[in-house]
Amino acid sequence: GGKDRRSGLILTIPLCLEQTSMDELSVTLDYLLSIPSEKCKARGFTVIVDGRKSQWNVVKTVVLMLQNVVPAEVSLVCVVKPDEFWDKKVTHFCFWKEKDRLGFEVILVSANKLTRYIEPCQLTEDFGGTLTYDHMDWLNKRLVFEKFTKESTSLLDELALINNGSDKGTQEKERSIDLNFLPSVDPETVLQAGHELLSELQQRRFNGSDGGVSWSPMDDELLAQPQVMKLLDSLREQYTRYQEVCRQRSKRTQLEEIQQKVMQVVNWLEGPGSEQLRTQWGIGDSIRASQALQQKHEEIESQHSEWFAVYVELNQQIAALLNAGDEEDLVELKALQQQLSDVCYRQASQLEFRQNLLQAALEFHSVAQDLSQQLDGLLGMLCVDVAPADGASIQQTLKLLEEKLKSVDLGLQGLREKGQSLLDQISNQASWAYGKDVTIENKENVDHIQGVMEDMQLRKQRCEDMVDVRRLKMLQMVQLFKCEEDAAQAVEWLSELLDALLKTHIRLGDDAQETKVLLEKHRKFVDVAQSTYDYGRQLLQATVVLCQSLRCTSRSSGDTLPRLNRVWKQFTITSEERVHRLESAVAFHSSAEKILQECPEQPEAINETEQFEEIEAVGKSLLDRLTVPVVYPDGSEQYFGSPSDMASAAEHIREKMKLVSLKKEHMRQPEATTPES
Repeated sequence: GGKDRRSGLILTIPLCLEQTSMDELSVTLDYLLSIPSEKCKARGFTVIVDGRKSQWNVVKTVVLMLQNVVPAEVSLVCVVKPDEFWDKKVTHFCFWKEKDRLGFEVILVSANKLTRYIEPCQLTEDFGGTLTYDHMDWLNKRLVFEKFTKESTSLLDELALINNGSDKGTQEKERSIDLNFLPSVDPETVLQAGHELLSELQQRRFNGSDGGVSWSPMDDELLAQPQVMKLLDSLREQYTRYQEVCRQRSKRTQLEEIQQKVMQVVNWLEGPGSEQLRTQWGIGDSIRASQALQQKHEEIESQHSEWFAVYVELNQQIAALLNAGDEEDLVELKALQQQLSDVCYRQASQLEFRQNLLQAALEFHSVAQDLSQQLDGLLGMLCVDVAPADGASIQQTLKLLEEKLKSVDLGLQGLREKGQSLLDQISNQASWAYGKDVTIENKENVDHIQGVMEDMQLRKQRCEDMVDVRRLKMLQMVQLFKCEEDAAQAVEWLSELLDALLKTHIRLGDDAQETKVLLEKHRKFVDVAQSTYDYGRQLLQATVVLCQSLRCTSRSSGDTLPRLNRVWKQFTITSEERVHRLESAVAFHSSAEKILQECPEQPEAINETEQFEEIEAVGKSLLDRLTVPVVYPDGSEQYFGSPSDMASAAEHIREKMKLVSLKKEHMRQPEATTPES
């Protein structure tokens, strides 16, 4: 690191007691002489050969070797001799005499006399100088510099190859990047090492060492600084380009990966995914079949969901690239995004359409099953023979029948609506069939739907026909029960008339006029009873006709007719008895009133004996009838009114008979007095 008085560099060669290899020394000298610049070399070298610990012949060999290694650059060779001089051989070889042949001056000097030729500040402490020098430190720094130089130079070549390859055509660029894409060393590591080396060199340039002693840097270190800076600048430039190449490559790789994934999604959706949908065209023929198809469709949707998730991720990546992408990539990215979106949306629409179709089919079959069950229930109700207890139960059954028929009508209407909606959806199925002819498959579905609706319509029509027959039969049964009830009511009414006749129609009248009024009322009363009897007979005749129409035997008409006839017979007998009594009363009252109203001055007008006898006979006969009960054909007997009522009526007749007797006696008295006179 020191310099001589001519500003030439000083080269120190320390020799030791061990055998020195001239080859290694030659190589070392070549390396050391390669460090200084050409400008420094032009100023020449001063070589110090430290022979204090070596032999003369080694020193001589080294000096002679300098002639071959650096003859032109060496201006002075100082051989530092030991304190005890070498043997006499030195005298036989005078270096100064060999100056012309060697090309440089060689002097023998002791260490303490070396300052005559070189300034002490340029000599190390080994030679009595003050120059601070740490050979191991210099060696370590040199090794670091050499390593950095080698690595940075190699790295620059690699980066240049990569960067220059990226500027070529697409095929060459791809081939070059594929072969040399990754440098052999990490550029960041090399740059970090270069910065540390440069910082160390600059620190030694401006600072002292070993406690702050002033130190002038060596020429090789001063020379290393611009080399390191130049290499660092070149590395930064190439590394920046390399980073851009990597960024472009990463972007291209990312774009290629996205394109590859997009094609995977598109190929699967347009391939296996679409094929799955093409094979699933049926709608099932029952609820269970439709549910099985729905389950299969859910499995298909599950497989599609995985690819749709990839689509969402890819769409986000493409959107991010579009926001930060270059102009040259925008068209390609948008095309990929559009292609991916079109395929995914189309496939999602197909899945949704298929799901809606299966749901509509399930609803159609559900309505069809409910309607079928309703028809079965209605048919079962119609197949059971009607055996109601009364007309009210028949009315209730008829109402239930009408409600079931109305429910069937509503169910069939709902089935038609569901079926038409399903047919409309099937007609739109060809729009996403990808060219596949689905006419045959659709025809099977259409035929099935129409067949179900037609079958339900036929079953409903058959049930309606049976309902009409059953309705007519039940209405006839209602009429039958009504006739039977009315006939029974007629019997009751007739019984009530008979009872009223016996219990309330007991008066015979106080005179002939009143008795005639009672007789007229009785005839009207009989007319009412006759109408009631005739009404009952007509009703019973109607029940016979209805029973024949219904092909059944009446449960009550067989008993009602004898009852009606029996009551009517009793009423007829009672009525005749009542008429006889009233007619007898009329005759009695008329005769009695006639006698009682006769004037005494006209006694000749009255057939006294016959008339009084007739009145007495009618009166007694009437009294006798009042005590006799009405006897019916079955042997039963009934009295008019209560005994007190009959006694009252009899008492009234007896009083009138007394009046007639008094009249008779009164009329006989004049006859008795006339002969005496």
